[in-house]
Amino acid sequence: MKRLVCMICAGWLFVSAVAQTKLNITTDKTTSLVFPFAIKHVDRGTSSVLAQQVKEAPEILLVKAAARDFTETNLSVVTDDGSVYAFTVTYDNKPAVWVYYLPVNRTATISSYTNAILDNERITKGIKDKKYNMSAGVKGIYIKENTIYYQIYINNEGAVDYDIDLLRFFIKDKKRSKRTAVQESEQKPLHITGNYNKVKGSNNTVFVVALEKFTIPDKKYLAIQMMEKNGGRHFLLKVRNKDIMKARVLPDLK
Repeated sequence: MKRLVCMICAGWLFVSAVAQTKLNITTDKTTSLVFPFAIKHVDRGTSSVLAQQVKEAPEILLVKAAARDFTETNLSVVTDDGSVYAFTVTYDNKPAVWVYYLPVNRTATISSYTNAILDNERITKGIKDKKYNMSAGVKGIYIKENTIYYQIYINNEGAVDYDIDLLRFFIKDKKRSKRTAVQESEQKPLHITGNYNKVKGSNNTVFVVALEKFTIPDKKYLAIQMMEKNGGRHFLLKVRNKDIMKARVLPDLK
């Protein structure tokens, strides 16, 4: 978990912008912006906007107008989880809102976690597929609230590069009779970090995939399918419910 701690400290480098929020301020009263994470950086469009962080509460920014009727400008705030909050700032004698509670930018938070666990040591064993002088498997399964993170590796011990054409996640029946139609429930990744496009010969790669939290019914498994572009080196990893139940809980971003 060493990398996780380091990446959380530097998580603001992995930014993801959110839609702009209209912010009305005045000279006589202070407007408070309350963020879900500590503030790392503040950028004002012009000096007409005064902004001050609260030492005792690093997630709060106090904003005020330095002059009346200034030209519309902007304000950008980067928080500790890697989010960028953008504001369009205008002057208003009597703003209707004095306190803004900003929501969590979930995409940025997930991105911070996937980057943080990318280089973690292996904690999950037994989920692998090996053939063609190659091997693929799951190094770790992590969970944070409603998101599960799968740390996946591919080792290419051969001389020929491996180009990934298809990466799928779906829930599949363990066994089925010939008369039973195939039923697959596709699981769309929320975010992927790392190289999952090409693995050069005599090389390896690790990537992390974030999926919406789910558990697997009896007699089914999560299939992680990787198929080669213009080739036949395909892999299938089978994740069972007992593997998900052993997922390591990630700490809060701070």
